[in-house]
Amino acid sequence: MGYPRSFLGLLLSGFTLVALPLVGALAYSAWHTEQLAEQSRNAVYSAALAARASRSLVNRIGSIERLAQQVAVAQDPGLAADYARVHQSFKQVSGELMSLPLEGDQIAALKKTVAQEQALYALLTEVPHRKVDSGSIARITGELAENAYEVLSISYLVADREVVRLRANAEIVQHRVILLVIFSTAVVLTMALALTRYIARPIAELDASIRQLGDAEFSRAITVRGPDDLQTLGQRLDWLRRRLEEHEAEKNRFLRHLSHELKTPLTVLREGAELLNDEVGGPLAPPQRQVVLIMRDNSVKLQRLIEDLLDYQRALHAASSLVLRTLGLDAVIREVTRSHELSMQAKRHSVALELEKLSIEADAEKLRTIVDNVLSNAVKFTPPGGSISVTSRADEHDAVIDVVDTGPGVPPEERDAIFQSFFRGRTPGMGRVEGTGLGLAIAREFAEAHGGGISVITRANGGHFRIVLPRKARRPVAVAA
Repeated sequence: MGYPRSFLGLLLSGFTLVALPLVGALAYSAWHTEQLAEQSRNAVYSAALAARASRSLVNRIGSIERLAQQVAVAQDPGLAADYARVHQSFKQVSGELMSLPLEGDQIAALKKTVAQEQALYALLTEVPHRKVDSGSIARITGELAENAYEVLSISYLVADREVVRLRANAEIVQHRVILLVIFSTAVVLTMALALTRYIARPIAELDASIRQLGDAEFSRAITVRGPDDLQTLGQRLDWLRRRLEEHEAEKNRFLRHLSHELKTPLTVLREGAELLNDEVGGPLAPPQRQVVLIMRDNSVKLQRLIEDLLDYQRALHAASSLVLRTLGLDAVIREVTRSHELSMQAKRHSVALELEKLSIEADAEKLRTIVDNVLSNAVKFTPPGGSISVTSRADEHDAVIDVVDTGPGVPPEERDAIFQSFFRGRTPGMGRVEGTGLGLAIAREFAEAHGGGISVITRANGGHFRIVLPRKARRPVAVAA
């Protein structure tokens, strides 16, 4: 099934398809409602016509009864003319009643009344005129009067029959409309679900493509199916993927060349410093030996800086890809603390651990790096004989780790910059501490990749770093899969 040219056209097409069954059901209901309305108008008209005609017929029968008695007694041309007019009016009204949709019994009663009136009229107007017995006239007119009530009931029968017919039709229409509503609702829901999947497919592909770029997966081509505008957007994303892949390759190539170009002369420099220190070229005077030691120490520091720079680049790339599994947070903290025992013993640090037993969903290596970098920072800035405390606890949906030391603390003006890359602050009484300034930056990157963070807590003396991590994975949208 193809897509329209634009996403707006796709939405309009989907709306039209979903609306068609509803419009059809509405049109069907409106048509049947109009049919019922027309039937009700016809029923009212028929009932009103039957009532008017039956009352007129009864009135004509009363006039015929009175005139027939008079015509039978007196041979008056005026009375005969009046009787003839009433007779014609009776025939007209009876004809109107005959045109109504009557049932068999009603038609038979009406025909009987008409036949009796016609027989009476023929008897009184036959030529030559003969004297008619008044008793016969009274009997015939009496029968007509009795039939008048039966004729009068025709109007009520017609109205009742139309009401019954309307009720039956209304029930049929109601039943059909209910079935139509149920059927159209089922059709609309089915079509809506199908169209939702149909419309959401290119959106899901765009979302997956953006997540692919966020996870630094540049090797797989990006293809988006759908309307032309979304396909164009997919092509733009694929162009961005290729550009990012080129930049990633250039960066890696640059780092490899940088590592090679720097490490090779640095290795020669270190080896030369070692040979001089070993007095391979001859004995060294104390000032010369001091220069050699400075060269050797700074070459080691330079090599460490290069390795830290490469490690930091790898850490930034690794922050976007987490391998999550359930870990015991207290066990990880104890393991990291043991790795710093020699450093803490050398500086006579006392360590206090207050660890609540809880589990956390995290990347094991990155979690160790977070705790290790923060703890190593505390060891580095805590003076000899100081103390370090590490506590962990659960706080609603998060796990909170506090690392507190008796060092100089973080100056207020450096609390925002301390997590920046390559920042190395000055501390009172200690000057600039040696290091690359990358440990806390990497720890922050890894913590934020998990959906948490690191902050500096204000306190009167000493340093206090707080790590907050979700116990269940809750990474940011730009990183989370």
